[in-house]
Amino acid sequence: MSDEKTVLVLQGGGALGAYQCGVAETLGAANTPVDWVAGISIGAINSALIAGNAPEDRIPAMRSFWERITSISKPFDFWTAWHPRRMANNMSAFRTTITGAPGFFQLRIPSASLRAPGTPGAHSFYDTAPLRDTLLELVDFDRINNDGCRLSVGAVNVETGNMTWFDSHETEIRPEHIMASGALPPGFPAVEIDGSLYWDGGLVSNTPLQWVLESQDGQSDLSIFQVDLFPARGDCPQSVWGSEAREKEIRFSSRTRLNTDVLLGLHEMHKTARRLARKLPPEFRDDPDLAKLMCGDRDPRINIAHLIYRRSAAETGSSDYEFSHRSMQLHWEQGKRDAERTLAHSRWQNRHSGSDLIETFDLAEIPQDHPASPERTEHESHGRGRKGVLDASDKPRLPKGPVQIH
Repeated sequence: MSDEKTVLVLQGGGALGAYQCGVAETLGAANTPVDWVAGISIGAINSALIAGNAPEDRIPAMRSFWERITSISKPFDFWTAWHPRRMANNMSAFRTTITGAPGFFQLRIPSASLRAPGTPGAHSFYDTAPLRDTLLELVDFDRINNDGCRLSVGAVNVETGNMTWFDSHETEIRPEHIMASGALPPGFPAVEIDGSLYWDGGLVSNTPLQWVLESQDGQSDLSIFQVDLFPARGDCPQSVWGSEAREKEIRFSSRTRLNTDVLLGLHEMHKTARRLARKLPPEFRDDPDLAKLMCGDRDPRINIAHLIYRRSAAETGSSDYEFSHRSMQLHWEQGKRDAERTLAHSRWQNRHSGSDLIETFDLAEIPQDHPASPERTEHESHGRGRKGVLDASDKPRLPKGPVQIH
């Protein structure tokens, strides 16, 4: 049996990213090693804070970042403490739009809308130069580029519209790569890397799971902690504010079932090629094309712990840019609780005992005030079969060609 590697997959979602920090804190407390971390947008920032620090320094670095970017809201939180939660959240989000977040982004004055096209600052409402300074302070990029913890972040080429993955196994990672992954227009400016301009990777794919599944070495078994900030499943909204929130959930949620179905199809193709190899005369068994189809002697076993932030009834479509200190703490604590439940669950602890090649676990409780029904799980929204389990009986369609990233 091959050694198992632990992978963190961190979705984009702005201010909701504190939830991922709570998950990381629980994994650290449980002495869970991290071999690879992949992120998009705020997930890329959290990924850099993890990969760019020693295990004992990761949570202090993440705490420093999130305390800094929410620090300006502390007196505002005190003033709004007596307001209803939803009203206080909306007021906080409005405050963010006019003040920015310290150490992250700041409002351009005069506004980009008042600047002539092509002039400096005309292409975004905010300046993210503070983020570069913060990353250089809190992230050891030499460690990322030389240490064993692999880092992958995704961004979109502005001119081609294609997804580009910057991976520390292939590219020297710099602050610009992290900033590019979170450069969501028109709020944030495109980031130049080696002569090309890049925007937020969430414009094409908000979850790095596909990249992880496609670029893993094929030999090591994987335990993947996929930490999403937007659920795919939810009720029909009853107001325009609910519609805004639900639209974001649908647009930025992951498609876990689709990605794992494609991978299972590839595994079936590998097994077919191995069976064919055993039937061929010895002189044909070493053919390089056949070896490529076989992809080694075995396919890895992959277990995915799916942790999903589910907004409370008080949160609206502004939750991803509501950088209040109070909400940050709530998101962080929810991530800790969900991760603790997952690690303690018997199904996760016994994940190696089953016969399924790929299995997905959604084991955290849905908060009581969440609008979605607790009986429904994320994985039931992705397709057929038994809840959260993939095996050969699902009969996935084989891909018609090589998997491509766009």
